[in-house]
Amino acid sequence: MKRIVFLIIICVTLVLIACKKEGSERFRLLTAHAWASDSLLAEGVDASGSGQVLEKFKGDAMFYKDHTGYFGKYTGSWRFAYNETNIVILSDSLQMPITANIVLLSNSALKITTAYPNKLNPSNPIDIRMTFKAK
Repeated sequence: MKRIVFLIIICVTLVLIACKKEGSERFRLLTAHAWASDSLLAEGVDASGSGQVLEKFKGDAMFYKDHTGYFGKYTGSWRFAYNETNIVILSDSLQMPITANIVLLSNSALKITTAYPNKLNPSNPIDIRMTFKAK
């Protein structure tokens, strides 16, 4: 009898795990498809050109469900922070992790903002805004 109860508990647990939705709504929106960079601005000016601060973010970004991905020319990992209001992007190719505020996340658009250290003026970080469209 104990074995039957134990097997029933295991079966119910497995069914509940299998039926559980994967992640939050924000997780599903972010990982649903690739994102194409639309606008990459530093201090309100396009910074996606050759030699500019956001050049390597130009292109597509993909946030995989296993929390890895690519972000333009960078590869690395990502995670949500602050109750899914921010996203942290980590890559060995970046000087430091980027923590960005998620301004907009929908089926068709992603908009993030952050401040990034300014090598020329460390006391005055660069204001960055990146927008992406769903592919």
